[in-house]
Amino acid sequence: MKTIGLIGGMSWESTVTYYQVINQVIAKSLGGLHSAKSILYSVDFQEIESCQANNEWDKSALILIDAAKRLEGAGADFIVICTNTMHKVADQIQNAITIPIIHIADVTAKHLLNQNINSVALLGTKYTMEQDFYKAKLVEKGLDVLIPDESDRNVINNIIYDELCRGIIKPESKQAYLTIIEKLAKRGAKGVILGCTEIGLLISQQDCAIPFFDTALLHAQEAAMLSISE
Repeated sequence: MKTIGLIGGMSWESTVTYYQVINQVIAKSLGGLHSAKSILYSVDFQEIESCQANNEWDKSALILIDAAKRLEGAGADFIVICTNTMHKVADQIQNAITIPIIHIADVTAKHLLNQNINSVALLGTKYTMEQDFYKAKLVEKGLDVLIPDESDRNVINNIIYDELCRGIIKPESKQAYLTIIEKLAKRGAKGVILGCTEIGLLISQQDCAIPFFDTALLHAQEAAMLSISE
């Protein structure tokens, strides 16, 4: 079994999901008392969020590079960054280490294409929805990416940072997300990427008919299967 290196804490609520799902997949796949061989480096999210808000991406990259190097030094075979937004600096991190990073957008695109979905809505932080570092990965795979209008992007982003990252779940926020998804479906979206690892804490597939692609779940499942692949 390979050792998974997890860069977590962004936020810690969604990192819990990663750890749980990875171990559930390993237990189901191998049976018995098997669990995942993993190493977690959890950062202080306040430091990362401050970098995001102040457009100090290089500074945030240095924090995550330090985390990745520590994981590599501790024996990790590959790295999983347990957040969507900070994949903005994934290339910088990759250039600083010798073990591979499993990119969350590549994993998500694979699942979309496997289900023959080529037009997809992207929900996430304002950085993920508005900047190209994430969307470009999807477009490269031939996917048409739809994002909400500006007011809806603000609603989504504020709920993530003010509520979900703090462990706050509100029924009215859930309804707001579902209303936005309905608008995107009318614009032609055939699936929805839950492109922030906290969104799955608020909404799930049973809430909506359009297919959801929960990036935290897909990323964690991919990591688990990679750890036991030949």
